[in-house]
Amino acid sequence: MCMDKRRAGIAGIGSSLPDLVLTNEYFEKIVDTNDEWIFSRTGIKERRKATEGEYASQFAIRAGQAAIESAGIDANEIELVICATVTGDMPLPATASIVQHALGATKAAAFDLAAGCSGFVYGLTTASSFIESGMYSKILVIGVDLLSTVTDYTDRATCVLFGDGAGAAVLVAVPDGEGILASVLGSDGSGAETLTVEGGGSKYPSTYKSIDDKRHFIRMEGREVFKFAVKVMGEAAIEALEKCGMTTADVDLLIPHQANIRIIDAAARRLELPPEKVFSNVEKYGNTSAASIPIAIDEAVKAGRIKKGDTVVLVGFGAGLTWAASVIKWGMDS
Repeated sequence: MCMDKRRAGIAGIGSSLPDLVLTNEYFEKIVDTNDEWIFSRTGIKERRKATEGEYASQFAIRAGQAAIESAGIDANEIELVICATVTGDMPLPATASIVQHALGATKAAAFDLAAGCSGFVYGLTTASSFIESGMYSKILVIGVDLLSTVTDYTDRATCVLFGDGAGAAVLVAVPDGEGILASVLGSDGSGAETLTVEGGGSKYPSTYKSIDDKRHFIRMEGREVFKFAVKVMGEAAIEALEKCGMTTADVDLLIPHQANIRIIDAAARRLELPPEKVFSNVEKYGNTSAASIPIAIDEAVKAGRIKKGDTVVLVGFGAGLTWAASVIKWGMDS
């Protein structure tokens, strides 16, 4: 079993989504596609989109406020804010600093973390390490992305996949036997070119040419990403379970990254989990990147799908290519 030590557990959860809903019928009007084609291949019916004047920190702040209220603490008790995002407000400063100020978390350090769709679990694992070390006792982890801001709405292969939103969790110190029992993080940079937004960095600075070349939009080799995801989701979850002496039989609920229903179903089959032990909301929100897992956790809690004492497995994959999984002994009351 896992070694005795101070652990980190989720004490509060929250999320925030744009009001604007884009249905599959919307995309029938702008690209060569239809509802049946999209749904049969992705499981997506609709997704949320930020409108002009909305930006990442606004949703991160709302999700963070909800998580802090859920935890029953004051913002000034937060000691660190970690914001997992690849579509922050701006390259500099960190979106986490903007959120920290807006929340009134005056005693908190803050930084952004970029691991694509794996970002929230990367953030949880980072926060857990700080808490286990004794450096901090209360940390806010936020996953937020507005992928609509880097989506080419003339590209049929990608525009139907992505949505916007934010989710957040407050982590606190908990007794051994509760909280995050084990985590796995990984990266394979040989696949970096399969999922990119090239423009805006030092390799392809923002220029008229980079804009004309559409380097500021998501480029994805969908088939390669799909094969990678199907393989790594199950492997990462099993590795995390093995680290704390568990098997898939111990899992009460799997919450995977919400990218594609076929990937989610493949992971469930690999783990031999029945549908009632797998949470999915990809039909409503599409792929919200780093926000997808915390949004799903929030919905699962509110729906009564997670109870105190349950073993919950989080697993995701993302640009990098990266992957991440965590095993949590749930400690929050329903």
